[in-house]
Amino acid sequence: MFQPSYPIRTARLTLRPVTLDDLDDVYAYQRRPDVVRWMLGAEPRTREQSRASVRAMAGEDALRAEGDCLTLAVVRDATVIGTVELVWRSDSDRTAELGFVFHPEHGGRGLATEAATALLGWGFDEAGLHRVYGRCHARNEASARLMTRLGMRREAHHVRSYLFDGEWADQFVFAILADEWRSRAVPG
Repeated sequence: MFQPSYPIRTARLTLRPVTLDDLDDVYAYQRRPDVVRWMLGAEPRTREQSRASVRAMAGEDALRAEGDCLTLAVVRDATVIGTVELVWRSDSDRTAELGFVFHPEHGGRGLATEAATALLGWGFDEAGLHRVYGRCHARNEASARLMTRLGMRREAHHVRSYLFDGEWADQFVFAILADEWRSRAVPG
C-alpha cells in the first residue's frame, strides 16, 4: 500500500484526502459547464451527484492495489479549489495516470502546477513510480499546457481515437519517467 503522510504542504496549498465536508466547495466547480467541458460523458452535476462524487473520492486516500485511485483535495485558504489524482495503472510497470480538476476562478496563478508537482513528487519519490502519464482531448489547451509545465513530454497524438460528444476526437498522451522527473529543470 502507498499512502502519503497527510497533509502534503506546498508554498501555498495543502493536499489532503477529500472529506464529506468538502461538498459545497466541490459542487461549486462540478456544476460548471466550463469545468466538465473536456470530460468524457460528463455533464454539470447536481448537488446530489456531487455528493455521490465526494463520497466516492473520500474513499480514495491510498493506492492499495492496481486500479486504485488516490484523489487529493487541493486546499487554499480553507477552500477546496480542485483535486489531483493518481490512478495506479500497472503494478509490474510501476505506472500511474495523472488527473486533475480545478475551479476556473483559481486559474492563472500556477496553483494547479504546484499541486500536481507535489503529487508527482510523492508518486516518484515515495511510491516508487517509474512512469506517470496523462491524457487529454487535443483541443484541451489548458490541460496540455499544464502537463508540459510539469515536464511531461507529448508522446502521442491519437487521431480520431475516441467518441466525444458523438464525434471522433483526437487525444494527446503526455508522460514523464522518474529519472526525467528528478533531473528536470525546476522553474524558479
